[in-house]
Amino acid sequence: MLSSICRRNARLLPQLCSYSTADANPSPAKPKTAIVMLNMGGPKTIDQVGDYLLRIMTDRDMIQLPVQSKLGPWIANRRTEEVKKKYMEIGGGSPIYKWTDLQGKLLTNALDQMLPNSAPHKHYIAFRYVPPFTEDALQQVEADGVERAIIFSQYPQYSCATTGSSLNAIADYYKKRQVPNNIRFSMIERWPTHPLLAKVFAERIREKLKLFDPKIRNDVLIMFTAHSLPLKAVSRGDTYPHEVAASVATVMSELRVPNPHRLVWQSKVGPLPWLQPYTDDAIKAYAKQGRKHLILVPIAFVNEHIETLHELDIEYCDEVAKDAGITQIERAAAPNDHPIFIAALADIVAKHITSGPSLSLQFLSRCPHCVSKRCDTSKAFFKKLCNNLDFTREPVSSASIA
Repeated sequence: MLSSICRRNARLLPQLCSYSTADANPSPAKPKTAIVMLNMGGPKTIDQVGDYLLRIMTDRDMIQLPVQSKLGPWIANRRTEEVKKKYMEIGGGSPIYKWTDLQGKLLTNALDQMLPNSAPHKHYIAFRYVPPFTEDALQQVEADGVERAIIFSQYPQYSCATTGSSLNAIADYYKKRQVPNNIRFSMIERWPTHPLLAKVFAERIREKLKLFDPKIRNDVLIMFTAHSLPLKAVSRGDTYPHEVAASVATVMSELRVPNPHRLVWQSKVGPLPWLQPYTDDAIKAYAKQGRKHLILVPIAFVNEHIETLHELDIEYCDEVAKDAGITQIERAAAPNDHPIFIAALADIVAKHITSGPSLSLQFLSRCPHCVSKRCDTSKAFFKKLCNNLDFTREPVSSASIA
């Protein structure tokens, strides 16, 4: 299958057919192009769990709580021991750094072969809630003296709570620092319907469909599951729900199977109402309807972490499914280092480097009911940053971000 994908993308992806993890060796040469990979991150060790939760619960871009300065730390402290136990059950820490680093190495190796004019390419991991933090990545980008820096969100579907929070952290970094005028910045902030992203998820689903008896295989329910979002954000106009739905539709179009499918939501946090149906409730409800053959597909996650390895695998596929009387439930793997996924990343970045806009108009458009001054000034900052405007002539836009 990969060989046919490469043929169809021959102009940009001629070398990807032979890539493997053995090729993931960083070039020692001075980098010319930086790929800054944004994600929330996850604690590598149990000792990082408390600080990780505290940063999430006090980040108003991620979650908004009443009296957040007090309630956020209280929730984080209350949940720390419980969450530590969960990480212990999946090996003592999150593998998200391992996967992101490997994806970055494979991506930049691909780009070095595809685009020698912008090589060497180097990836920089910019996590939101654990090291390496956004500021760590930006400091290294500047120290390396790159000519171009591409801010690349590792959330395929945009949300103000995820990609938006990471971008605000970049704007915050430059509040009191001079924006380097020798680096050309640009941004890739969403890619929910990229055809190779759809192909890798379709391949992951096919892997699991083969595990079902052929007699019932076409009737297996495919449940796409994504991190939920507070209804307050949905009502404001956050694009995340419809971008996730677009990803689902693209995957099903690529998959070309008669199986029924649904989109459900997981990982609700806090007391406010969130997008439903919840994944665990849906499993129970389908069991009552007599549907007892299911596949869970983590459509919004590009690598394994606590929400796939524990929430989906242990809590839902094991505990919830058994209690509900499910006959067979499988969980499709995240893209991780699948060659098709590396091809997707390389195609997205290569097209951006060669012909893409520095900043999308979709990003610059605010939600219809957005009243956040932080959002407004952050978008103004990136419009200036990615259009390579002179920051020395007037104050940096992000300085007014509260």
